[in-house]
Amino acid sequence: MKKFQILMPCYNDWSSVFKLLQNIDKEVSNLKGIFSVLIVNDGSTDKMPKLEGSFKNIKSIQIMNIKVNQGHTRSNATGIKYFSKNGNFDYIILMDGDGEDRPEEIKLLVEKALYEKNISVVAKRIKRSEGFVFAFFYHLHKLITLIFTGKNMNFGHYSCLTKKDIAIISSKKNLWGNFSGTVKKFIDKLVNIPCIRGKRYVQPSKMSFIKLIVHSFSILAVFKYQVLLRSTLFFILIFLFTSDPYRIFFESILIIFTTLVFFASKLESAEKLENCEQNIANIKTVHPGRL
Repeated sequence: MKKFQILMPCYNDWSSVFKLLQNIDKEVSNLKGIFSVLIVNDGSTDKMPKLEGSFKNIKSIQIMNIKVNQGHTRSNATGIKYFSKNGNFDYIILMDGDGEDRPEEIKLLVEKALYEKNISVVAKRIKRSEGFVFAFFYHLHKLITLIFTGKNMNFGHYSCLTKKDIAIISSKKNLWGNFSGTVKKFIDKLVNIPCIRGKRYVQPSKMSFIKLIVHSFSILAVFKYQVLLRSTLFFILIFLFTSDPYRIFFESILIIFTTLVFFASKLESAEKLENCEQNIANIKTVHPGRL
């Protein structure tokens, strides 16, 4: 049977993670595979409560304790890097630990992965839970990304990646800055399943407009040279077909935009990714499993 390792970050949201674990245990009960969970404790200041309840279908649950808070993306990058060197798995399922990545859709990811064989699966968002205004700016972000990179970024972290593809992205410095952009750039073939963005179990959503902007630029940064090329082409078209003062305005916007994309690329770091395991304080097993 194929081995699936579920990777999820947590920062001071243990109630959500523990509820999610119970739901995952139910959802994988009839699936063909062996399922384990690694929770990346991203420097939480709240002490982790004792894990209550029994797990009949999850083989093991481990906590990777990170020394200092480093953020969602880098926590996932650390987990991916760790598994690329140490993991005994066939697939890694990445998901948020707060309920927004619905455990009901694990079945779709797993069945698609087993059917396709050796092809990674991403969860394509067909519906979101945020309000109209946020949804509008989210779709604007997707449109801008498509225009300047040629890539339709319709997925986030929720995915099921093959061992081969994990080996590929684990060596790319872009992973330290953005996960989905790295997957889109370096994995040649992807298939998708439809998913609905769920509501957080406990805490309110942490995705603010500022974080959406940072997220958008971090994706663009993965494709910064494509952005530079397309910005240059737009610059020439504006110069040729636009008159002052609009020409100066639009060209200034393009220059600022492209500069910010290259600035965002500084979030990437080959050195930090390579040495990220030094940030791990310890790894503890909280559920040894019975499979």
